[in-house]
Amino acid sequence: MKVTVVSRSGREVIKGGLELSDSATVADLQEAIHKRTKKFYPSRQRLTLPLPPGSKERPVVLSYKKNLKEYCDGNLGNLTVVFKDLGPQVSYRTLFFCEYLGPLVLYPVFYYFPVYEFFGYKGKRIIHPVQTYALYYWCFHYFKRIMETFFVHRFSHATSPLSNVFRNCAYYWTFGSFIAYYVNHPLYTPVSDLQMKIGFGFGLVCQLANLYCHMLLRNLRRPGGNGGYQIPSGFLFNIVTCANYTTEIYQWLGFNVATQTVSGYFFLVVATSIMTNWALAKHRRLKKLFDGKDGRPRYPRRWVILPPFL
Repeated sequence: MKVTVVSRSGREVIKGGLELSDSATVADLQEAIHKRTKKFYPSRQRLTLPLPPGSKERPVVLSYKKNLKEYCDGNLGNLTVVFKDLGPQVSYRTLFFCEYLGPLVLYPVFYYFPVYEFFGYKGKRIIHPVQTYALYYWCFHYFKRIMETFFVHRFSHATSPLSNVFRNCAYYWTFGSFIAYYVNHPLYTPVSDLQMKIGFGFGLVCQLANLYCHMLLRNLRRPGGNGGYQIPSGFLFNIVTCANYTTEIYQWLGFNVATQTVSGYFFLVVATSIMTNWALAKHRRLKKLFDGKDGRPRYPRRWVILPPFL
């Protein structure tokens, strides 16, 4: 089988094409491209079928597991694929570890070290109990996230663009420092003892519920990270499509009830808006996939993310 590899502009990426066996898979094609180009390792490649000129349809992305014959459309001797360079890639575990490590390390710096002297505060700093509990709560959250990254999550995509590391780290590290600065500030005024207990207590329950939601999602994927989309069920997923985002939002609400800072509530609003967009997209995708037609189950009626509002 001869495979012609072209760019989106129609230029040949591999001069003369590639000769592969009739039983070759898309993964074999990616390895062959890598051998000829060196720079474009498999996870950096995106291969699609060419579209007719003027077509506005989305191109078919080749699955690395499938045989190339499945994409030949009757012409078993020749196949043309469109190549796109996705740029340098990193594993999702590397991405998540980097973005979560920053807040885990930076927050204690504001608690333990005299950083406020650099901002002009020379007086003696009094540490309130709520600031200590906030430190424990914060570190537990991000330690939990790192442990989930390595021992719980299963990823459907092996890699992410390297640029996402810088973007995500900027988001998490900046907000982590922003919140830590105000919660640990020498002029910080603590909330009442009852409000602190309610906030941290509610937030801790949500953190544990969030862990359980992630374990349920893990079981929807095979160990290799694949398995296709399934209808999540069990626990809060019986009433909310994205219960993992719901518990994530409410655990930060608990933190902010206990600490009461503008920076914390600002982070809550931004994070909620981001996760709401993700939840709406996933909800639409699941409803489209499970439409009750051709033997497929119908997606049950559920809240998207935040009962009783959405």
